[in-house]
Amino acid sequence: MSAPAQPVLHLTGQVICGPEEVHPEAWVVDGHLTFERPPASLEVERLEGYVLPGLVDAHCHVGLEAEGGVTPERAEEHAVTDREAGALLLRDAGSPVDTSWIHDREDLPRLVRAGRHIARPKRYIRNFAHEIEPDQLVEYVRAEARAGDGWVKLVGDWIDREVGDLRPLWPVEVLTEAIAAAHEEGARVTAHCFAEQSLLDFAAAGTDCIEHATGLTEETVRIFAEQDIAIVPTLVNIENFPAFAEAGQAKFPAYAAHMRDLYARRFETVGLAREAGVRIYAGTDAGGQLPHGLIAREVEAMLQVGMTPTEAIGAATWEAREWLGHEGLTEGASADVVVYTDDPRRDVRALAAPAHVVLRGVRHGG
Repeated sequence: MSAPAQPVLHLTGQVICGPEEVHPEAWVVDGHLTFERPPASLEVERLEGYVLPGLVDAHCHVGLEAEGGVTPERAEEHAVTDREAGALLLRDAGSPVDTSWIHDREDLPRLVRAGRHIARPKRYIRNFAHEIEPDQLVEYVRAEARAGDGWVKLVGDWIDREVGDLRPLWPVEVLTEAIAAAHEEGARVTAHCFAEQSLLDFAAAGTDCIEHATGLTEETVRIFAEQDIAIVPTLVNIENFPAFAEAGQAKFPAYAAHMRDLYARRFETVGLAREAGVRIYAGTDAGGQLPHGLIAREVEAMLQVGMTPTEAIGAATWEAREWLGHEGLTEGASADVVVYTDDPRRDVRALAAPAHVVLRGVRHGG
C-alpha cells in the first residue's frame, strides 16, 4: 500500500452509522472511510468522539437571499457556513443563480440542485422564480429538470390578492403533465405548499415531495403515506408565520388568520404525518428569510413533533442521504463525517457544536 496523500484519520469513540449500527472505530484513508486497520507505518491523526455522517440540509438556497440572487463570492459564504455547521450535503431547493460551479470545489459541501423556482407572475417572492403562465409550465419544467441535479422546484400556492388568501397556482391537469415531464427527464419534483388544497392537487398530479406542508390534514396525510410522498417541513422557517400574518393583517385578514392557524397546529400536523409513516427530512429553508448554518436547530425542532432524538438525527443524516442517493458511513464511502464531543443521541443540541468536520477526507476546523 503506497502512502496516502494526507495523514490517515483514526476515528475513535462511537462511529454511528445508523440507528442500530455503531462501530468503536474507523479510519479515513485517501479521502475514503474504512473499517479495516491500515498499516501501522502510516502517519495517523486521531479524532475522538461521537461520529455521524455529514449532516444534510434537505431544503436550503445557496446563492439566494431576500432580494434575489447573489454573487458567487456570497454563495461561497453560504456553503462555507453550512460546512462549518456540519451540513455536508445540501439540497438546494431553488436558486435564481447557477451554482453548479460548487460541484468542482472539493472544500465545499456536496450540492443537489433543483434549478430555479417556477411560479406564476406576481404570485411569489420577487426576483426568485421564473414567472410563467400554465401553458408554459411543461416547457419550463423540462428545462429545469435538465439544468438541475435531479430535482425541479415548483411554487404550489401563494397569496392571491383577489381572494385575499393562499390559493393554488396551477390547474391540476397541467400540473400532472408537467410532473410527468420531469419524471421523463429523470428528475423528481418538489413544491412550496403552505395551504390545504395545493397538497391535494400535487398528490393527484404525482409529486415526489412537498416543502413546508403545513396544510396537511388527515386526508392528505393518508394520501401522502400511500403514495410515498416525502415532506421537508422546515420548522425553523415556519416560526416566521406570525410575522407574515402580521404583515398581511390590514389588507388580507383571511390570509393572516389562515397563516396563524397553520402555525398554531404545525407540530400536530407534522406529528400526524410521522405517525402515518410519511417520510420526513430535515431542512432549514436557509437563504430566503433565514441565514445558513441552522440545521442543528431544525433537528431540535423535530423533537416537538414526537420524533425521538435518533429519529430526528436520522432525518438529517443516514435517511436523508439515502433519499438523495448519497452514501453514509459505509466501507469505501467518501469520508464526509462530523465528530462531536457529546453524544447527540442523548441531547440533539450537541449537533450545534461540531468538534471536527471532515469533508472528502479533509478536516476543516476543530
